[in-house]
Amino acid sequence: MKLMIVDDHQVVRQGIANLLRSMIPGIEVTEAENGQQAVTQYGPCRPDVLLLDMGLPDISGLEVGRRVRQRWQGAAILFFTMHDELPLVRQALDVGSMGFVSKSCAPEELAEAVKRVASGQPYIEHAIATRLAMNSERPVDYRLKDMTQREMEVLLMYARGDNVSGIAEQLCISSKTVSNHLALLKSKLQVGSSVELIHLAVDAGLVRYGQRGAGQRS
Repeated sequence: MKLMIVDDHQVVRQGIANLLRSMIPGIEVTEAENGQQAVTQYGPCRPDVLLLDMGLPDISGLEVGRRVRQRWQGAAILFFTMHDELPLVRQALDVGSMGFVSKSCAPEELAEAVKRVASGQPYIEHAIATRLAMNSERPVDYRLKDMTQREMEVLLMYARGDNVSGIAEQLCISSKTVSNHLALLKSKLQVGSSVELIHLAVDAGLVRYGQRGAGQRS
C-alpha cells in the first residue's frame, strides 16, 4: 500500500508515518508539507490513499481534495484533521473524499480508516458518524450549513490571515470575485464586519487564533 501524508508539521508527518508503518506491514509512505506540493506530487506517486490535513499553509485541504479529484477521479482521499465541525465534514465528503477522521482518534482507528479507504470502502470516525446520523451540531454550526464549497474555502483562508489578492491568486479567481464572496458570506452568516466573520470561524473551530496569524492581513 502506498500512502501520501499531507501535513505542514514535519513532526506530525513523521509520527504518523512511523505509527502506520508499525501497524500496517509493507506500507510505503511519502510526504508533502503543503497543498501545492501534494497536488504536484500526486501524479508521480499515485498513492493508494491521500491522508490529507485540512489546515495547510497555502491552499486548504478542501481545495487540494477538489483539485486532485478533478485530475484523478479515482483518488482515495482520507481527511485527517483537528477540525470536526459537521459543516466542514460535509464539505470534505462533498469534494469526493472517502473518509474523515480527527487527530484525536485512537491510533487503531486511524490505521483501520487507512486500510478501509485503500480497499475502496468509505470510513468516517465513529464519533463523527454518530453526530452526522443524529444531526448533533454545536450551536454555531447552523449558520455554516448552507455555505458552498467555494465560500467555505474563502472563509478558511480569510480567517487564517490571507488577504483578498492572496486568496485570489491561490484559488485562480479574480480579486473582485473574492470580495463578492466575502460580502455574501457576511450576509449569509449574519455578521456585520470582517472581524465578526473571523470570530465566527474561530468559534466554529475552523481556525484558531495564532494559526498563521489568524485574522491578520498583510
